[in-house]
Amino acid sequence: MTDARLQSPATARNRQPILEVLQAALPERARVLEIASGSGEHAIHFAHAMPGWDWQPSDTSADALTSIEAWRQHTRFDNVRPPIELDVTGDAWPAGPFDAVVAINLIHIAPWNVTEALMAGATHSLTHGGVLALYGPYMRDGQHTAPSNQAFDADLKARNPEWGVRDLADVSAKAAEHGLTLDGVTQMPANNLVVLFRAGPA
Repeated sequence: MTDARLQSPATARNRQPILEVLQAALPERARVLEIASGSGEHAIHFAHAMPGWDWQPSDTSADALTSIEAWRQHTRFDNVRPPIELDVTGDAWPAGPFDAVVAINLIHIAPWNVTEALMAGATHSLTHGGVLALYGPYMRDGQHTAPSNQAFDADLKARNPEWGVRDLADVSAKAAEHGLTLDGVTQMPANNLVVLFRAGPA
């Protein structure tokens, strides 16, 4: 029988630093929606470390959804829910409220309208004071933070002109339009950031 579990070396490197930021931002018991969960390895790692987190993974890719479910069946953690197909630009989001919405390595590998839809959906799905957590590379004040990020940005745009490393100011401005306030920026390995936004009153 073929093992459908996908594995990413990058996930193995970044999952613990991301977890530590989330642990500082979220209570021990929290309901979390993950957008673009990919292989499912982050969901499994976070759910194992924090058994009080009720983790809802999602993705648009059939291969990713299959991998997430395979990881669920392999680990049998009861706080990871069956993955759902979710395109933030068109599909109805699962019923909230959520204490956190997490998107890892999404907004630079997607058109800008995905960021806009993510902000709008998070606003309606988060509890008051809930967290939108984004992980990935960012520009600061129109400048790349490392030559490797500049090269990565060029590669992304060559693959799809609508993709690319976003400027943190642009992302923060879009979040503010939807009532989300920048709450923290944490430097991660390999010139990435975890950016936290907090939801205000509904």
